[in-house]
Amino acid sequence: MNTFSNTQVEFIVQLIFISLVLFGVHSYLAHYFLHTTALFFPLWHIYLFHFFVTIILFSVLNYKYKSGQKNIFNFFMGLTLLKMILAILFLLPLLVSDFEYKQADVFNFFIPYFLFLSFEIFSVLKILKTP
Repeated sequence: MNTFSNTQVEFIVQLIFISLVLFGVHSYLAHYFLHTTALFFPLWHIYLFHFFVTIILFSVLNYKYKSGQKNIFNFFMGLTLLKMILAILFLLPLLVSDFEYKQADVFNFFIPYFLFLSFEIFSVLKILKTP
């Protein structure tokens, strides 16, 4: 039987691996395509934000599920809404600034956002399928 800590450790190891791979690929592509464009947020800020928000969201859902609450869909949707609000708050300094190249920063944020969200959904479905 998978306990909370076993599931948590497995998730964190997978998240670290996926984060490093995505960050490496993203850094390479940004260096290759955006070498002349100044960015408001460094890529590592964006990836740290996604990494920690993903860990917190999954940890809360994993704890709820392993402690006996089997219907966590509404809770997942609420936490996803909270994640969206945190994403807007993270981007708020960029959105209210007079920075010239906002579009590149927004793409640099939301492409990993959706990749991390996909990984979260995959991981939550995986714990829901375990007996």
